[in-house]
Amino acid sequence: MVTMKIFCILGDERAFRTKSPAMFSAVFKRIGISAAYVPFKVFPDQVGAAMQSLKSLNIDGANVTIPYKSSVIPYMKILSEGANIIGAVNTIIRNGEDLKGYNTNAIGFMDTLEEKGFNATNKKAIVFGSGGGSRAVVFILNWLRAASIQISGRTVPRVDDIIRKIGGSATSLEIMARHAPVANIVINTTPISSPDDSPEFTQFLEKQDFKECEMIIDLNYGRTNNIWQQKALRLGVPFIDGVAPLAHSARRTLMLWTRIDVEPAEFLKALNTI
Repeated sequence: MVTMKIFCILGDERAFRTKSPAMFSAVFKRIGISAAYVPFKVFPDQVGAAMQSLKSLNIDGANVTIPYKSSVIPYMKILSEGANIIGAVNTIIRNGEDLKGYNTNAIGFMDTLEEKGFNATNKKAIVFGSGGGSRAVVFILNWLRAASIQISGRTVPRVDDIIRKIGGSATSLEIMARHAPVANIVINTTPISSPDDSPEFTQFLEKQDFKECEMIIDLNYGRTNNIWQQKALRLGVPFIDGVAPLAHSARRTLMLWTRIDVEPAEFLKALNTI
């Protein structure tokens, strides 16, 4: 008798807008794994109860999305070194009564850079945002020995926390507006990807040249009228949206859950059919 495995994604209402359930379900079917993947909405005061439910309902593994990537950490029996340093968990494995937390967003981002042929060593980077995505990106850039990592975020204490625990240095929109920044790679980890998201930020971005830029990455995906893509076109450099990092992160997550290595192309195929 084949036992079906159950996986899920935990978050707020955005858990129902992510492509992860459809993506994983398609990959499970393609590779012949008997498994289901479902989204669950969790309220802020129920994170602990949700973690207990993973055990009581025999959920084999879970993804964690905004805004609970840090909130779940106290409930992990074991935390990977990367997740501990980054301060965010996006993948959970249940082993009996024990929950193990990992961060595959970081390694998925590194896999994306490698796939696209970008060597971050001794390169200068600007990272917009100070949330979990930013922490994962800064962690990998620091791991890859980037020459400098400038972080621009609206919440100064969160930027300071990234710098203190992971690395990088702070900058601001005001500083960049006065002094054109030098950046070989620019990464957006904020929710802003279109003029409708923030007219003010769009105006700022339109005026930036990003001297020596070689690549622009927006971790969001499926956005129309993407201001980061338009900036890349104007600068004549490659643009990558969040689909590639999502596919690579999902591959790493599946390896942790099942020990099966599936090519990222399979995840991309699934995403392209959604």
